Amino acid sequence: MKRIFLIGLLSCVLFSFTAGNQAAASEQKGVELAKEAQSAILIERDTGAVLYEKNSNEKLPPASMTKIMTMLLIMEAIDQGKLSMNEKIRTSEYAASMGGSQIFLEPGEEMTTKQMLQGIAIGSGNDASVAMAERIAGSEETFVEMMNKKAKDLGLKNTKFQNATGLPASDHYSSAYDMAKMAKELLKYEDITKFTGTYEAYLRENTDKKFWLVNTNRLVKFYPGVDGLKTGFTNEAKYCLTATAKKGNMRVIAVVFGAPTPKERNAQVTKMLDYAYAQYMTHPVLKRGIELDQAFVSKGNIKNVSAVTSEPISVLTKKGESIDDIKKVVTLKKNLKAPIQKGEEIGTIKILKGNKVLVESPIVAKEKVDKANWWQLYKRAFGMFTQADSK
Repeated sequence: MKRIFLIGLLSCVLFSFTAGNQAAASEQKGVELAKEAQSAILIERDTGAVLYEKNSNEKLPPASMTKIMTMLLIMEAIDQGKLSMNEKIRTSEYAASMGGSQIFLEPGEEMTTKQMLQGIAIGSGNDASVAMAERIAGSEETFVEMMNKKAKDLGLKNTKFQNATGLPASDHYSSAYDMAKMAKELLKYEDITKFTGTYEAYLRENTDKKFWLVNTNRLVKFYPGVDGLKTGFTNEAKYCLTATAKKGNMRVIAVVFGAPTPKERNAQVTKMLDYAYAQYMTHPVLKRGIELDQAFVSKGNIKNVSAVTSEPISVLTKKGESIDDIKKVVTLKKNLKAPIQKGEEIGTIKILKGNKVLVESPIVAKEKVDKANWWQLYKRAFGMFTQADSK
């Protein structure tokens, strides 16, 4: 049954993510924030509003920023209960053989998911990335298929992965716009910044192989509010960074591809972050995980599943602008049938001002709903029969 609820309050003037490039082009005409970068984009996380862009749809090698998608699939597996932070992950010969940046895993060595995530997020470990890919999908090749499917599900049109690490490979590319959307999705999982926002940590503590991790993203230490996400460098890609910062209620994402030096990369990102916080402010509407309604599930082991927000929902204004007259429209999908997975999209919420959609976000199932067995269906049908007979 389709249900639509209108709830009054709140308003703003903002750019939607789908119309972001047009908004940026008109709003930021003449403003150059990433002169030394090949491409760049600046967005507000909750709304996806594009605040600045430069060649943001150009296909370029993302280097280790690839690991944003790798971390997204790891966090998704944890959220769905398919993986735990304390599970020990065994390193294969293949994973241990990865070159480039690594945490020097040995074949057969075990680390927890938490430790592997530290190795990926802080140290950019290629070996840890492949070990996690193999745990989740059985092989890196199958994991890459999952990465590309997720990219397609997110509507990314300029992204294609060939590996889980970002090591140089033919036909492996992304764009600043697509990388920002991946980062936006990853940041739904608030725990990820506990890893990406850590400047230094240790692996193999209390052993003779103690390993010091120092975050490749130096802005974590030197720019207040920065707590992620991922750097990248190869000779082809040059210096890249997808950064995120939070000050007050406002979280922004800045992406730079192809800067000539790490100093210039950090300078371009710093300029974009400074601009965002000087010009805009975020007004929170709903947190992630807030129940909006109950959705009926046909032939499920439970009749209804809680429909919750999949991400924080906010509206964005220029500084000094007020908010009022906002409507929230909640729409649940028709004819939901079991099984339903936890986190599966079961509807949408729209934030409107008048007839204009300012924000649209998926609503997801709070828990898993399995198919009802024959006895559950029988009792349910019998209960309906007896209730009808007693009237």
